[in-house]
Amino acid sequence: MDAEKNTNAGDIGRFNVWGVQADGDVSQRNRRARIVKAITLTFLFTGASIGVYAQPGNPASGTALTAKAAQPTRQWVTPPAGDVQKGAALYQDRCTACHAIDSNKTGPAHRGVMGRRVGGLAGYTYSVELARSRLRWTPQTLNVWLEDPEELVAGQRMGFQVEDPQQRADLIAYLATLK
Repeated sequence: MDAEKNTNAGDIGRFNVWGVQADGDVSQRNRRARIVKAITLTFLFTGASIGVYAQPGNPASGTALTAKAAQPTRQWVTPPAGDVQKGAALYQDRCTACHAIDSNKTGPAHRGVMGRRVGGLAGYTYSVELARSRLRWTPQTLNVWLEDPEELVAGQRMGFQVEDPQQRADLIAYLATLK
């Protein structure tokens, strides 16, 4: 064919090293996508990382972005025995601003929560992430959820945590009574 089009060192047949046809009229968007793909594959196969330079207001400044490391297997921890009466008082004090036992508020109703599929109460609109989760509410999942909801389901909407393990256990003991 055209010998001139295949004389560049980067050309392989009719395609150059970026996967773009040497003689074709490929859109700028397509070229960019292929370049990004080539660079991504290079980083994945070489284990290289991209440095992020210090930028004012950037919390990631000075860190390196790398391919996501394999997450360790979650250890499900059964909470200690809880006190139902203390849990009821904690629920009234900390949870009722957003939740009710029998009706949906900002958060979903809690009656029957134990054993229910996470994000599965009919009539309540959950975040997409929570609705897609494949978990069930158990003492173990509630323990992780109350400690750090974002750890259990990234992208969920609950902005509340219970740091004290005994208080979490008390709340879980109370929630288990709401059948």
